[in-house]
Amino acid sequence: MFALDSFYKQYQTDTTTINVAGRTFHMLLPRYLDEFIKSGDVFDNFPLWAKLWKASWVLSGYLADKAVEKNKVFIEIGAGVGLVSIVAWSFGHRITMTEHNADALQFAHANAHLNNCPQLPIIELDWNQPKLKGRFDYIVASEVVYKTTDFTPLVKLFQSYLKPDGEIILASEMRKTSGEFYKYLQPKFKIKTLKKILCSEDEKTLVILFRLKFQPKSQGA
Repeated sequence: MFALDSFYKQYQTDTTTINVAGRTFHMLLPRYLDEFIKSGDVFDNFPLWAKLWKASWVLSGYLADKAVEKNKVFIEIGAGVGLVSIVAWSFGHRITMTEHNADALQFAHANAHLNNCPQLPIIELDWNQPKLKGRFDYIVASEVVYKTTDFTPLVKLFQSYLKPDGEIILASEMRKTSGEFYKYLQPKFKIKTLKKILCSEDEKTLVILFRLKFQPKSQGA
């Protein structure tokens, strides 16, 4: 059973406060990243989970504004420290949070407890060897594609665990790899996009929300 006291003894943390749709969330993040980087292989093992990406803010806001459908079930993949699922759960959605990295899972549990949703389901998930029960009405994720080797396992996961009439909701900034990924998805899915520009004092960031549904099968297929 998870315990915050044990978590605080194991990790040095900082706290970030985020406002989403009129509610305040407090998110624990690692104070130092060095302990999570394996020497000699910085790029492949950089702890991408250990920050709050702007795309996760956008996806959180989208789900917070989305009408609750009590009979619909969500799953988030690559949840990192857990912002998206915590917001979705707090606004009434039935969501399961998943992550593969063991340290990220600990931070996700801690943040769920800190934000008064300790009953939020949080499980380990390896995209390359997924072991999930049932199918989901929604699969959601933010900033999950950084390597082309992720393309095939992600599509297989979508095909295996999304209900036939379900929807995938992905948020990301547009990088080379993410652009290639959405081109890779086009033959298999109908894609709608929603653009969101986040402004700060010194920069503007474009985040795109992608909504995907399976392409309808042609007659006789």
